[in-house]
This record gives sequence, C-alpha cells and structure tokens, in this order.
Amino acid sequence: MSDKINKIILAYSGGLDTSVILKWLQETYDCPVVAYAADLGQGDEIDEINKKALNTGAEEAIVEDLKEEFVHDFVWPALRANAIYESTYLLGTSLARPLIAKRQVETAKRLGADAVCHGATGKGNDQVRFELAYMALNPGLKIIAPWRTWEFKGREDLIDYARSKDIPVPVTKEKPYSTDRNLLHISFEGGILEDTWEEPPEDMFILSVSPLDAPDKATDIEIEFKEGDPISVDGEEMSPASLLAFLNDTGGRNGIGRVDMVENRYVGMKSRGVYETPGGTILRVAHLAMESITLDREVMHLRDSLVPRYAEMIYYGYWFSPEREILQKLIDETQKEVTGVIRLKLYKGNCTVTGRKSERSLYHSGFATFEGDEVYNQQDAAGFIRLNGLRLKIAQMLKERQKT
Repeated sequence: MSDKINKIILAYSGGLDTSVILKWLQETYDCPVVAYAADLGQGDEIDEINKKALNTGAEEAIVEDLKEEFVHDFVWPALRANAIYESTYLLGTSLARPLIAKRQVETAKRLGADAVCHGATGKGNDQVRFELAYMALNPGLKIIAPWRTWEFKGREDLIDYARSKDIPVPVTKEKPYSTDRNLLHISFEGGILEDTWEEPPEDMFILSVSPLDAPDKATDIEIEFKEGDPISVDGEEMSPASLLAFLNDTGGRNGIGRVDMVENRYVGMKSRGVYETPGGTILRVAHLAMESITLDREVMHLRDSLVPRYAEMIYYGYWFSPEREILQKLIDETQKEVTGVIRLKLYKGNCTVTGRKSERSLYHSGFATFEGDEVYNQQDAAGFIRLNGLRLKIAQMLKERQKT
C-alpha cells in the first residue's frame, strides 16, 4: 500500500467480516493490528472474542464493557426524542456505531496507532457512521475500509477465504444472513432476507417469541420516568442497562418488538431489515404516554416536527455533528417536566397504555370534563371559531365575487 501504516485499531466483532479483515490487514499492511471489541450487550457472542482475535493473529485484543455508557449516553437521549427512522426503525445499530468509533479513536491515541478500520460494506450505512465519527473526533487518523478496496465480492468469498486460513466463522453458505446485536436490538439482513416476499424463518429470532406463542395471560408493568429517562420498573430502581435488559426479557416473552421493513439507506438504495427491539418498543410507547400529560401542546408539536430530522441525523451517522448536539439540547430542555409513572399491558405482541400519573401533569379532570368548570366559558368558542375561520370565509367570498 502507498501509505505506510504503523498500527491499526480494528472494530472487531468476531463475526465473518471482521475475522477475515483481521487476517487480511496483517497480510496487506504488514503491521500490528489491535482487535477492539465493545460489549454493548451481545450476550454470549462476546465470551470468546478475546481468544478468537488472538488466535487469528491480533497483537492485542481489547474487550470493553460499554453497556451502561451505551444506554445512558446514546439510547436514552434518542428515547427522550422518541426518535424513529421512517416511522418504524428504533435506530439500534445507528446508535451503537458512534460509541464504538469513539472508543476506537481513544484507544488509537492511547496505544499510538495511526489508523482505524471498520468492517462495514461499501453499500451500507455503517461505513458512513464509522467514518464521520472518526473524522469528527480525530481527523488525523488514517481510515481503512476493506470492503471498498479488497478483491472479495461477497460473503461467500469471505467464507472460502476464512476456511483457507482456518478461521472459524459463525455463518455458512446455507444460512448467510448477518446479524448485529446490542442491548437495544438485534438486526438481521442479507441472504434469504433479500427476497422481500420471503417470510423470515421463525427459528431466526433470538430476543422474542412469536406473538402466536406468547402467554395467554397479559403482563402488567409500571415504568417510572424522571425528566424523560426511565428509572424504575414496578417500583424497583435499575441502572440504564439493567432496566433495558429487563424490558427486553419481559417484552420478548410477550412477543413484542418485531419489525420487518424495507428502509432507505443513506447511500441511496433500499434494503430490507428485520429487527427485534422489545425493550425499546415498550419504552417508546411509555415515554409518549408520559409526555401526553406533562408536555405543553406547542412544545410537543414543535419537538415532534423536528424528530424526523433528528432521527435522520442519527441514521445517517451525524451523532457527533453540531446540528445533532444543538437539537439534543432543545429536546432535553423539553423533558424537564416529563416525570411520572406509566402502566402498560403486554399481550401477544401488543403494548397498551392503561394508566398515567404525574405530580407535574397538565391534565386536570375538572378542566376536561363536559360538566361546568371555572376556567372555560363555552360561549368563548364562538369567537374563537369565527377568528380561525375568517381566512376561509374571506377566500370563499372572493371566489364567489369573481364568478359574477
């Protein structure tokens, strides 16, 4: 390669792509490669990652437990915004990438590395998310994106290469779809899922049972919020990561959080993704309900008008951009009164709000009643309607005059 590189920090997951990349980097750049793995809640996937990286030739393998930081600093801010991409996707992968990139950059500085590498393909969103974060945090680092430069054309080529190098991989040609898991979700894409008419196989799902197989008895839970963040379930306070993990388990047992969508990637093509997001689905429903009694109407409507743009920023990879940061400040300002308890019923894939209460509630039954009250005079509505309808009335009057 034309640019001499001294040491590389690879975002390493232990899956097919990064296992092959680790060996390929050593052969291509002839320099030490450090395998960096972030534990964001992958479960058993993380257990053997250190050993696997070292066996594949990494100079050093680093595994960091970032579950609390991930949920507190990335998932909760997005939850406070009710962020959702194209009305469906709760941004599980999009929120994880900037944290991994941030820690890669910090690790590069600590170990004196001059390059970072990711395993994202040249067709997907992750390449943008990783590289925008690298550039925002340390523009002096060299960025290596193997999928854009090497000779391999697809995952079948990678499987053949891995076998030739005795690298164990968790996929086969018969079951080639890829997964990405963290505490917020697990995603599935590629392979058999590229046929949009093909129903996902039931044995593919990991975090949730089918709604058809969920219990016949509903589960009732109460979630407490403080300034927009969930802090307890059924009266038991939990750390952010513990709370989300608990709701993943509870929601998954009730068949909640499955999504099958075709989304618009940032690079311009459509892609099918299947997701499981049980805890995130429950929390978004609960948070919206909490806001319904604690947020001023105009504040809510203004914030809601910005949510699609905010979600796009995260999906497109602009977490560390000034526009996302300034919008986050506005969103967080709206959350100061979003405090109270929401009761929900979980049943066969459904998450239904059954109760709302807050000491900061703007709802008052005495004002909303159809009976008499002290703050609203029904006769005032006539003038209110006349003023709001004036432009409509004038427009029609002028149209009628123009006809004569």
